[in-house]
Amino acid sequence: MSTFKAVLGPHEQVARLKSGELQLKTGTLEFEEIAPTHHAFKPMIANQPFDFCEMAITTLILAKAYGRPIHMLPTVMIGRLQQPFAAVNAKVKMDGPADLAGKTIGVRSFAQTTVTWIRGILKCDHNASFDGVKWVKFEDGHVPEAADPAVQAPAGRKMKEMLVAGDIDIAIGQRSDGPETRPLFGPDPDMMAAEWLAKHGCYTINHIVAVPERMVANHLDTIVDFYTLLKKNKASAAQTPNGIDPKPYGFVPNLSALNLLIEYMNALDMMPKPITLDDLIDPRLQEAIGE
Repeated sequence: MSTFKAVLGPHEQVARLKSGELQLKTGTLEFEEIAPTHHAFKPMIANQPFDFCEMAITTLILAKAYGRPIHMLPTVMIGRLQQPFAAVNAKVKMDGPADLAGKTIGVRSFAQTTVTWIRGILKCDHNASFDGVKWVKFEDGHVPEAADPAVQAPAGRKMKEMLVAGDIDIAIGQRSDGPETRPLFGPDPDMMAAEWLAKHGCYTINHIVAVPERMVANHLDTIVDFYTLLKKNKASAAQTPNGIDPKPYGFVPNLSALNLLIEYMNALDMMPKPITLDDLIDPRLQEAIGE
């Protein structure tokens, strides 16, 4: 039987697969541990060394937009609300989250998923303008073709330290956790997140699972096998007791979040040309898993 290489993070909903308790019928899974998991994204985009790989959703969308041979398996590994993950230096005067003109904003990388969601929320839900914003990055992006207007942070500097020192005004991807900072979506980012959830009816997707074209073309049965095991593992993991599932599986349950992210990314001019759901969802996979 064939051996299939996989990279998945330390999530409860995949623990039984990674322990070997759940086994493929069509082959053998060999897990490679990469920590943090996002270090697997760049090589997966570059040459697809893995058969199943956890992947940031914006990285995957950008990769597809630039013609990389990679596809989405609709299994959300990380889903959350983004508003708590943005902090402002407490001395910076702002009239609200949309008051960004001329600010210096730190990001791990410009097209990081959390950064993309928050930029989309700011632009599309708060009417923010990014005119005059200086972007400071701490890592390069995963898709080299994608536009990246950010400047590299000085060597050895950390985003939180620069925020507290006042060298950047805002840090996206950081929580406010001390008197030197405050939430960008303040004073109660959890309340603003709840209002966004009520408006849009979905959580934001951070990570899904990616599969290369060679798997879709040659091992569709194994993808279905793998997907079935993921669903079985998820069913036995802790679940959200009520309300909207932050980590849904299947194309149909993820349509709202995918449509919204595509809307945001198109509004932010992140792709070489606007894309639609038809560009993102491979019909072979959708037909195979039937959801």
